[in-house]
Amino acid sequence: MSSPTTPYEKPCESLGVGEETEALEGYVVDPSHYANNAARLKTSSDGRFVLIPQPLDSSDDPLNWTEGKKRWIVAVIAFIALLADYTGGSAIITVLPQSMQWGLSQATVQKAVVGNLFTIGACGLFVVPLTSYFGRWPSLLVFQSLMLGTCAWSAAATSFHSYLAARIINGFFCSVGQGGALMWIKDLYFFHQHPQVINYVEFSIVGSPYLGPLITAFIVTTVSWRWAFWVCTILSGISLILVFFLDETLFDRKTPPDSRGSYLSRLVGVGDARISRHKSFIGCMLVPVVAITKVPVLTILIYYFLNSAWVVGVNTTISIWLSNKYGFSLQDIGYFYFFGIVGVLIGWFIGHFLHDAVARYYAKRHDGRIHPEARLLLAYPATLLCALSLVLLGLAFENQWHYMVIAVVAAIQCVGFMIVTTAINSYLLDAYPEGSGEVGAWVTASRNWAGFMATFVQIDWVNRLGPARALGIQAGITVASLFLIAFLQTYGKRLRQWQGKMIFKNY
Repeated sequence: MSSPTTPYEKPCESLGVGEETEALEGYVVDPSHYANNAARLKTSSDGRFVLIPQPLDSSDDPLNWTEGKKRWIVAVIAFIALLADYTGGSAIITVLPQSMQWGLSQATVQKAVVGNLFTIGACGLFVVPLTSYFGRWPSLLVFQSLMLGTCAWSAAATSFHSYLAARIINGFFCSVGQGGALMWIKDLYFFHQHPQVINYVEFSIVGSPYLGPLITAFIVTTVSWRWAFWVCTILSGISLILVFFLDETLFDRKTPPDSRGSYLSRLVGVGDARISRHKSFIGCMLVPVVAITKVPVLTILIYYFLNSAWVVGVNTTISIWLSNKYGFSLQDIGYFYFFGIVGVLIGWFIGHFLHDAVARYYAKRHDGRIHPEARLLLAYPATLLCALSLVLLGLAFENQWHYMVIAVVAAIQCVGFMIVTTAINSYLLDAYPEGSGEVGAWVTASRNWAGFMATFVQIDWVNRLGPARALGIQAGITVASLFLIAFLQTYGKRLRQWQGKMIFKNY
């Protein structure tokens, strides 16, 4: 390993910075580690970071767009991403009045929540290939239009079976912002900016399952549960309007188009004809399969599944526990869900500073290189926080501790999960920049399918074993998942070099 005063093998500046090579060998953003202080390379406005990837000398390149335009697009995507689990979270609370209206058990009505979770997870696996073929903007327009329609259907459903169908179909179209979030971030931002932008977007995603129940609990105590979904419909309509004020971020830097076309042509996908002309539709639809064949990707998905399951499981069943064991009214439950917002907010605040601080510390100890595995260091303390909270939650429900203890402990779980979510997304984006959309879609699938599984088993599991034993086992599974992180930190780089980058044929 070379010393800081004698830089490692300096890249050939005439060829620029090879992003895919950096992903395999480690990213170097400090100009002092390049020949002539990276004089021939483009750097950030303050000169502190080499820009990876290097943008083209074109205003059409989204990397060159103004910071205001970038932030606007990311803010809209974050809002759209929030709506998926906001609507899903709203359905957690409406289970109670719906079960009384339709004369069904809470467990039966909750199948709509479970079905929606599954299809939210699947949505991204269809969204990402479609956006690669037709364009980001037109795909977003279509999916948001269908989300609006299915939200209205959920509100107007006259029977449980109609409502169940509406919720399941809604999931297929409402998660475009979640499944494609990394894709938009990669289109617009440079390597050194990724963790903070991911942290902002994931704040809206991780916090939304708590915001939905919080607001819905107050709605259903004053008006019909249908208004919970009419509010979702209104919010979906607002998001659809906002889509018209975005722009197409898909841009091929290897063969840039002569012209991006007019506003209307970009909105409906005609302007991207040059990009998709050489692509196969079937090839695009199969790219998520290529992504999951990478061992590091699959390992992270298993780890995240084992952590997400119990977070979503607690969120989707805590209202039932509080109602049955503590006699909480719907309004009480609404106030209680502030625990999730507070926990996620604390996790976001910690991550805002800590993710970059850990990367800088790692770079100092590795001659300026930041390997993707550095992003996983924060997973250790964050995962242990999640495990500790599960143990304490189990004991709290078992012994009927004060509900404020439950709120604090559940908030701690949210803190850990927020940090974990940003860490694993940053890792996958750093490791496979060429597959940003694909890995992001699989992360969304992992989180929601974990919740799908946990929601099915959580109540019966707790009733059979008791809260302390059931959640204690879940805590043990959470701690055991850290062996997967240790495996990646030991062998991740070698596995990535052995398997190489994601190669998408006819893509």
